Amino acid sequence: MPKFDTVIIGAGLGGLECGLILAKHGKRVCVVEKDALIGGSLQTFRRKGLTFDTGFHYVGGLDEGQMLHTLFAYFGLMDLPWVKMDTDFFDEVIIDGKSYKFANGYDHFCETLSEAFPDQKENLRTYTNLLREVGQNTINSFAPKDADVVYTQSLFAQSAYEYLCKTISNPLLRNVLSGTSLKMELNPALPLYTFAQINSSFIQSAYRLRGGGMQIAEALRKQIEALGGEVRRNAEVTDFVATEDGKIASVVINGSESIDADMFISDVHPATTMKLLHNSHLVRKIYSKRIESLDNTFGIFTVNIALKPNMVKYLNRNIYAYRNEDIWQLHDNSKNDASAILISFAPPTDGTEYTRNIDILTPMRWETVSQWYGTKIGKRGEDYEKLKLEMAKLCIAEASKYIDKLDEAIENIYCSTPLTYADYTATEHGSAYGIRKDYNKLMFTLLTPRTPVANLLLTGQSLNLHGILGVSMTSIFTCAEILGMQTLVDDIKRQ
Repeated sequence: MPKFDTVIIGAGLGGLECGLILAKHGKRVCVVEKDALIGGSLQTFRRKGLTFDTGFHYVGGLDEGQMLHTLFAYFGLMDLPWVKMDTDFFDEVIIDGKSYKFANGYDHFCETLSEAFPDQKENLRTYTNLLREVGQNTINSFAPKDADVVYTQSLFAQSAYEYLCKTISNPLLRNVLSGTSLKMELNPALPLYTFAQINSSFIQSAYRLRGGGMQIAEALRKQIEALGGEVRRNAEVTDFVATEDGKIASVVINGSESIDADMFISDVHPATTMKLLHNSHLVRKIYSKRIESLDNTFGIFTVNIALKPNMVKYLNRNIYAYRNEDIWQLHDNSKNDASAILISFAPPTDGTEYTRNIDILTPMRWETVSQWYGTKIGKRGEDYEKLKLEMAKLCIAEASKYIDKLDEAIENIYCSTPLTYADYTATEHGSAYGIRKDYNKLMFTLLTPRTPVANLLLTGQSLNLHGILGVSMTSIFTCAEILGMQTLVDDIKRQ
């Protein structure tokens, strides 16, 4: 087999985006994926003619001129069947039975919530102005180190929770503003920048993708292969082969085949990457142990529900529902009682006003399923299946409060746990958002693409920011280590 310029381990969003960036610049790339399907959390599955998403549900900042639109135009993803969500009501937060509207557009968002909290209008304006500043400064993340980068770093070093307590005097409003945050793990150590950047992008604009997130992965794969690159499935990296001068010479695939390259990029969890290096002299044990000891965010339990035709009308918004106001304590929730859920509606594909499937998501800690770690999918035993069924019933009962006659409309259900994510994405502990960031420990929890190995880089959600936008930005940072940031900035500006 010919030598590649770069081998990329893992065909999740970050790995595929890195592959496309480098292929665009004439690099011969090979993306290797351990599973039969590419895409990581973008994977979909089909049952009885219906397509279900696994980890992808909606994106923010996709309007023209916004950050994700700029990046997705560069990645050739804007021709996919994007569905814009209701600009007046793209997210609904329900706390203790009362509903609150999230609207697109900073001013519109502020005015809408001010109607529910008139005495907090000035505080809401202060909060919204922060989101606006973060949104406007996102593009400067790619600039040379200057005042704008210092601004970003200063927000990483602040607590999101403390900022909300200082800025918003009404405790209920603080929870409402945090209520769309099942797309991140809320905990008192969460950096303000993470909280603000993610929320800012969705307040700019919100979109779903008709037909499932796998279309993103497939679109990237096709472009990589059209440029002469390779994307190989069922190709698990089982070892690294080191040179005497402290670099990687090749990766071993499935315990036998070797693939040589000059550079290597790992899109799998950093701790998983370190485990692959255990048999080499490339990384000191103190470094690998530090990476492996970092805490991971909680996982997610998902109920994918197939619905009977013409029973549940499509809702062009998400529902985030909480039975109590202690939203910032979810990271400590070990009850698994579905007291916090996200309901996502799949856009109709048949031209009707009815959806055929919805997803219900709720946090789940690794400890809930860790006893079955090492077992195979479909062969975990009756107790595991019982756990899934009980959790599904709780989620459905909670969602039934907001969807009329949901029980009558259900045709089939399919469930996944953090253990499922760990199996399919090689994510430590089935973590939904990667390594837990801590504003007090940025040097330890905010990772850079560089590793102690000169020709090994990292990418993916555990480095800087998670989510579609965060991973896409990180792929730029990773490839800039090879191509130079200015080269990539010029590329993106030409789109």
